[in-house]
Amino acid sequence: MDPHVTFPALLDLRDFSLLVARLVVAIVFGASGYSHLKDPVGRARSIELSPAATRALGAAEILGSLGLVTGILVQPAAIGLILVGLGAIRKKALHWKTGIWGNGTNGWHYDLMLVALNLVILAAAGGRWVLLP
Repeated sequence: MDPHVTFPALLDLRDFSLLVARLVVAIVFGASGYSHLKDPVGRARSIELSPAATRALGAAEILGSLGLVTGILVQPAAIGLILVGLGAIRKKALHWKTGIWGNGTNGWHYDLMLVALNLVILAAAGGRWVLLP
């Protein structure tokens, strides 16, 4: 046993943990994508994109979420959502000049955690609990 593993019995929960991570990330991006598609003009104003770009962003978030939930094309889904997250960080940090913590919910710490979670999902290929291996 590796000396860095304090609780080896918890290693049996890896696939369950990956499924939970996939579902949480899918809920967050799915809700965001739904908001973009439901009101693309209003959302476009708030995120400073065109309505067409906002619709495309919403569709990408929905498709990525479906990939994470089902495990179908989970790695491309995770890559796509990483790119969405990096785009949000870029917008907040460079364009809006928002720090990592920002004011209230305007920081990019949340986006950074989602990028990290998607990186874990990507590296683990979503775990064994997928519809299509």
